[in-house]
Amino acid sequence: MDKPGVPPQVSPLAAGLGCRCPRCGQGKLFESFLTVADRCEVCGCDLQEANSGDGPAVFLIFLLGGLVVPLMLLLDAWLGLPLWGHALVGGVFILGGALALLRPLKATVVALHYRNKVSDRDARKGV
Repeated sequence: MDKPGVPPQVSPLAAGLGCRCPRCGQGKLFESFLTVADRCEVCGCDLQEANSGDGPAVFLIFLLGGLVVPLMLLLDAWLGLPLWGHALVGGVFILGGALALLRPLKATVVALHYRNKVSDRDARKGV
């Protein structure tokens, strides 16, 4: 049962996959492709508090590398692709995967930062 004045708990995964505000789950998190909005348009939550930095991009590099490299090795064993074929197929998988996954991954990290009360102010204070 929700208490008056207290926002309901929103799952960080649900907020991240929907690219929504981590507090209310309704407002848009991004104002452009990867730029986090200053405030939620619905509940007024300060979204700049939970900055994800480069963490999602680094995680995505490891994830896509771990998926694409074995895939390319299998394709080479099955089809014997020439070098330009590997570059073309691998490039499409990496670029498509990065464009498809970077926004939800960044939104999930922002939601986890909000949920666990991690902010840039803590880092500046040395906490």
